[in-house]
Amino acid sequence: MRQIVLDTETTGIDPKEGHRLIEIGAVELVNRRLTGNNYHQYINPEREIEAEAVGVHGITNERVADEPRFAEIADAFWEYIRGAELVIHNAAFDVGFIDHEFELLRAERREPRLGPVAEHCRILDTLKLARDRHPGQRNNLDALCKRYEIDNGRRVLHGALLDAEILAEVYLAMTGGQTALTLDAEHRGGNEAHTGGLAIRRLSLSPGSLRVPQPAEEEWAAHRAKLEQIRQAAGNCCWDELAASPSQDKAGV
Repeated sequence: MRQIVLDTETTGIDPKEGHRLIEIGAVELVNRRLTGNNYHQYINPEREIEAEAVGVHGITNERVADEPRFAEIADAFWEYIRGAELVIHNAAFDVGFIDHEFELLRAERREPRLGPVAEHCRILDTLKLARDRHPGQRNNLDALCKRYEIDNGRRVLHGALLDAEILAEVYLAMTGGQTALTLDAEHRGGNEAHTGGLAIRRLSLSPGSLRVPQPAEEEWAAHRAKLEQIRQAAGNCCWDELAASPSQDKAGV
């Protein structure tokens, strides 16, 4: 399963007021494992960034003045997300901005190929997921990091790629933890399976080479005493039935 954990930064809070994307950050998960196939792009929004927004993410007009317009990066971004499940915190916000950008692009190019996102991608909103699992509690990204003991010390200001990386950790923790030791057939070779930098070595044992130690006499005595306690307390002992089987070694029972 291919998932894209995604975050955006914008010039303001409402695309209906003409606000635009200025940063997109995303990390790829395949079968719940980070692949390293990340996406990060600053965008020239072709308008001023509101001061309040700069205070949140620290991205200034000067920082994005020489970055490409959305129209210049749209095709590559579309190919990156198309067909994946998008994992987004407060998905309506980010998807609303992405759809707005594609809508502007469709009007410019007069072609319907790109967007809307929900028609080509599944969308999982981690804010809704967190509210379902932790009703009545704070469920912003910082609160979830604290709840799941995820280090977000680098998050002084919002940044799309950093927030996507942190959200990926939160999502994996919230839905059962990472699968760092899951074996991946594509990375198996010989007696080792490489899993995200870890290796699991399989032992090759020839028949009859496994040593089976025998109990000492005092261990047999303790075993017999325990069985007798069970017989006295329960009236019977299942071990006796196993010991009576012809395939079992009855010695010491």
